[in-house]
Amino acid sequence: MTPIVPNPSAPLRLALVGHTNTGKTSLVRTLSRDPGFGEVSSRPGTTRHVEGVRLMVDGIARVELYDTPGLEDPIELLARLDGLAAGQRRDGPDRIEQFLNLPEADGRFEQEAKVLRQMCASDAALHVIDARDPVLPKHRDELAILALCGIPLLPVLNFVAGHEADPGAWRRMLAGIGLHAVVEFDAVAPERDAESVLYRKLSTLLDAFCEPLERLIAARQREAEHRRQAALTEIAALLIDAGAARIPVAGSADPTSALEALADAVRRREHACRQALLELHRFSEQTVRSPALASLSGRWQSDLFAPEALADMGIRLGTGVAAGAATGVGIDLATGGLTLGAAAALGALAGGTWQTLRHYGSRLKGRLTGHRELSLDDAILRLLALRQLHLVRTLEARGHGAVSAIDIPAAVARPWRQGRLPASLRRARAHPGWSALVAAAGDPSGRSSAIARLAHSLAEEMSIDPITEVD
Repeated sequence: MTPIVPNPSAPLRLALVGHTNTGKTSLVRTLSRDPGFGEVSSRPGTTRHVEGVRLMVDGIARVELYDTPGLEDPIELLARLDGLAAGQRRDGPDRIEQFLNLPEADGRFEQEAKVLRQMCASDAALHVIDARDPVLPKHRDELAILALCGIPLLPVLNFVAGHEADPGAWRRMLAGIGLHAVVEFDAVAPERDAESVLYRKLSTLLDAFCEPLERLIAARQREAEHRRQAALTEIAALLIDAGAARIPVAGSADPTSALEALADAVRRREHACRQALLELHRFSEQTVRSPALASLSGRWQSDLFAPEALADMGIRLGTGVAAGAATGVGIDLATGGLTLGAAAALGALAGGTWQTLRHYGSRLKGRLTGHRELSLDDAILRLLALRQLHLVRTLEARGHGAVSAIDIPAAVARPWRQGRLPASLRRARAHPGWSALVAAAGDPSGRSSAIARLAHSLAEEMSIDPITEVD
């Protein structure tokens, strides 16, 4: 068999190979940012054919990933390959070529033959290993077969984030057969720099492809920075819309309908923000609502105006206090558990009896008589910020191959729980025209600059990463 000569002007052809159910398809999904690639299942042998996807940089394909079927019977296949070599001086690639020309390559060993053909057509291969599996003789036979193809092979320890993983045992076995270049990459919950580490380690085995791999690394880093900035701008716009929102209420009118209108507007606006964040990270709404994502869906299934939503994010509230009828009254309504329908109790305002009202969602500002306005309490703004920041952190830590729960601690930014609200958000309180919640936003220049300043503030918090466990 004629060995493949790398062509750095062409895309790097990379085969993902390994035993069945080691997460090869999941790894392709995560590296390509494509949750719809292939089929992911716990059933053995889900992938039956070779499928490929290209990784593009500035419109140029830099890497081609090829997902292959699992090697189902490496012990018997290695025995067959050893039998072909009996009494002959054939190197590994020639033995593979001889095997692929036999009828059994299209029969008993059909799936294994698909893997070997793709190996022989590739510049290198990632040998995907489920680090939760025990090291068995079949795994050593599998590696011996792959080594016969004569191309660089980089073992990838997958699913290392789970408590059942034992990467140390795998590293010892791999070192024992001369494979010292190993990378850990969890396709479900990859570390922040895991992809860069993978490509850089791969480049040590492929000198001819160092430059295109570095271009891919740089492009991925730029994409991540742009994605985070766009996400924080979306969150800032939501907060400005919510903080600036005002609904007028006549002096003697029952504010129940206004309360419901404001709450519904906030819910719709948060939903739109969530959709934008998911699209930025190339996830779908079903990803968040999946029952398997208990740690994430639990935070989103709690209604924004439900008591447990605030408690879940560690936001503590006191009771509302009348500030004085002569100068205007601020009543904290976000301190208890009444439903929105119970807001009819606000009719007591017209009678001159002010009291603390137990209700989530809004604060009524006004006088005993005359014009009043309904606005969101600071606690709701805090909750809106924390929920979106939590979602961004979760999506940044989630691989596109994930199909089950990710155990991410309930950690939130301390300033949003306890600190003063950012100046740009406090300023929005005085500019109801900035809010697009209940009407078309006015003063676009002032609104846009406030959004930009708030997004910058959020970016600083994310870079410092001031998070703490929720009590």
